[in-house]
Amino acid sequence: MKVVISGFYGLGNTGDEAILESIVDNLRSEVPNIDITVFSLSPEQTAREHNVKTVYRAWRRENKEKIKALRNADVLISGGGGLLQDTYPTKFLFGPLPYYLIISMLAKVCGARVMFFSQGIGPVTSTWGKFLMRRFANKADFITVRDQYSKDYLENLKVTRPETVVTADIVFAFQKKHDDACMQSLNLTGGEKLLAVSVRPWFEHNDYEDKLASALDELIEKDDVTPVFVPMEGHHDVDASKRVLAKMENAEACHLLAGDFTPNQYLNFIGACDVTVGLRLHSLIFSALTGVPHIGISYDKKVESLLKRSGMWEYSFRLEELDRDKLVQHTRDVLMNRDALSEKVAENAAVMRKDALENIELLKKHFM
Repeated sequence: MKVVISGFYGLGNTGDEAILESIVDNLRSEVPNIDITVFSLSPEQTAREHNVKTVYRAWRRENKEKIKALRNADVLISGGGGLLQDTYPTKFLFGPLPYYLIISMLAKVCGARVMFFSQGIGPVTSTWGKFLMRRFANKADFITVRDQYSKDYLENLKVTRPETVVTADIVFAFQKKHDDACMQSLNLTGGEKLLAVSVRPWFEHNDYEDKLASALDELIEKDDVTPVFVPMEGHHDVDASKRVLAKMENAEACHLLAGDFTPNQYLNFIGACDVTVGLRLHSLIFSALTGVPHIGISYDKKVESLLKRSGMWEYSFRLEELDRDKLVQHTRDVLMNRDALSEKVAENAAVMRKDALENIELLKKHFM
């Protein structure tokens, strides 16, 4: 079976790279003689890291190679992740939404079938984006989405022709390998109460940085926690972490991981922490996967959906409703009840892992 995988790959986003690693590893585990080509912005790096064929993903070069790969493919896997959205400006044929839909239509023209795979849908708010979804997303052969919200969103966009099944984010099927490179990079004694912190740039509500900085200061002073910032998207999150640290009085008690560790290395580190406070979706997924209780700061429905499924929504916040004092108290409550919460999170993650593996089973059922 020959597949092409199209997604936000080769751009240094830990969540998306974890998605790719999960897809590739599970395809190899479950599909005999699988032949994989990935469209990547860093094709040489992606080929080296995953032992796959690669083609440069953007339009500025290797377009003949894209067509050749799609002509040879049995199926295009579009996803996973939040590909079909127009949060970033969509102008005619530019932006993420047109790109992924055009790749899907090109696959159909080339004779390949198309599966939207473990996707989180939306937001799609522009008139042009809604038109593109109605016109082109309905041409997919099969769709799996990572939450009920995404399935409902597709129906609201009038994408009803392909069968759509709710599964879970494919990263819940991540095949973890032991690697403690992150931990080894830090000057720790081994007895710290570790608080993983994941932040990201979000300029519409950048006051969250002040609230988070103040909350961390109190937790350091009164609860003896050791915050470690985990940058999930390279220098973007490193810079956001440094802004929070600059607003703290006890920044010297914190640590900041480098922004170039692998998804598996970040996963191993988060799994060794006592609690996570995070904005990035996949920092929370990594926490759930390893049974680490987590407090999410939700900037998007996809984050809220995950937190409800993991069982940690009651301790979490919508970004615009973040309360500094409640964040401190919730963190204390989580630490006090860590064992029970860890057990609950692990049980919920096991269900989502089963649902995530269903993405692979459905691909086999519909395309082999």
